Amino acid sequence: TVVAHVVASGAGFVEDLDESFKENRKDDIWLVDFYAPWCGHCKKLEPVWNEVGIEMRNMGSPVKVGKMDATSFSSIASEFGVRGYPTIKLLKGDLAYNYRGPRTKDDIIEFANRVAGPLIRPLPSQHMFEHVQKRHRVLFVYVGGESPLKEKYIEVASELIVYTYFFSASEDVLPEYVTLPELPAVMVFKDGTYFVYDEYEDGDLSSWINRERFQGYLHVDGFTLYELGDTGKLVAIAVIDDKNSSVEHTRLKSIIQEVARDYRDHFHRDFQFGHMDGNDYINSLLMDDLTIPTIVVLNTSNQQYFLPDRHIESTEDMVQFINNILDGTAEAQGGDGLLQRIKRIIYDAKSTIVSVFKSSPLLGCFLFGLPLGVISIMCYGICTADTEGEVFEHEGAKKESGDRELTDEGSEEEQEEEKNGKYTELSDGELKQKDIMEKKKD
Repeated sequence: TVVAHVVASGAGFVEDLDESFKENRKDDIWLVDFYAPWCGHCKKLEPVWNEVGIEMRNMGSPVKVGKMDATSFSSIASEFGVRGYPTIKLLKGDLAYNYRGPRTKDDIIEFANRVAGPLIRPLPSQHMFEHVQKRHRVLFVYVGGESPLKEKYIEVASELIVYTYFFSASEDVLPEYVTLPELPAVMVFKDGTYFVYDEYEDGDLSSWINRERFQGYLHVDGFTLYELGDTGKLVAIAVIDDKNSSVEHTRLKSIIQEVARDYRDHFHRDFQFGHMDGNDYINSLLMDDLTIPTIVVLNTSNQQYFLPDRHIESTEDMVQFINNILDGTAEAQGGDGLLQRIKRIIYDAKSTIVSVFKSSPLLGCFLFGLPLGVISIMCYGICTADTEGEVFEHEGAKKESGDRELTDEGSEEEQEEEKNGKYTELSDGELKQKDIMEKKKD
């Protein structure tokens, strides 16, 4: 058995796993939190993880809940593909499934129960079908016997079971309002209706299921937007304040909801609809300040976005805006070009500095003031050294100039020679006059 230390909390437990886990883990289904002791997000997850252990134990789940210090057992963590902390995985036989959902107790437990159960769950009766349909907002169903499509369906289910449930049923179990053009078929039930997979129009089955695993209208947050990035759909969002009940906020939200509902046949292949509470996240994403309420359409595949060029007053205005995007007449902004990447680096750096100063001014002064102070002192030292060098240079030049001034008049011998030279330059008459004056003196 696995050598473990049981961390008890009420009736539940989380097992602290060590190196023996690698040899014995295939004996059971495990839900494991790979963590680092110094990781802040790991510490935040810890009480939630203990609650998961309690509930899984109380509900009699076959899934065992454990945690492993990935820094102490780094080789085991690396074998399971752990690249960051915390990493949550469900280990089932030779398979390891990553959890990428919100780190809440209910979401984690729902993931564990879904992945630990059968890959394809049969729906043997209409009563069971109705029961499952009430429990799940999005429902994928395979209808028919053995076929290449079923094999593909099973293959996709093994990949995407981390996101959604997969079922199978016979045609007589389906609701009466369902009509199928042919069998076998793959269907999705959501938003009060259903869509049938068409290989010609929808392409690869895996891509289609990945696109259709969301409801047509969502309350969008940062995590949901990240998940929608894999769908390839454009995301039309009403950016509003949920606490603001004014007409303008509720009207834009209603317009998006109506388009999602009434035009689903036209747009569901290309568009995802929803609303976002507040503009902080969207501002950081677009590197712009959007005044709310407003509408924005995001292309999560290339970071482009579209803003309406006029006020959206009605559903018809929104439909026209969407059609303009689809036919290429609406102007795209943003993108993932070089200039946008440079702008993103500058924006992120600026946002980081501002957030640090807002949360802790003293820490901000220390983090940014200290390096600036050191750089200032260095610059001052360099400038001062240059100035002193100039002074020494000036004084040396001055001294050299002074020396030249002293030697310009020449030495006494040179001056005497100069006087003698002057005498030789006297005319003969002047010499005679000088001789007479000397004789008189005598």
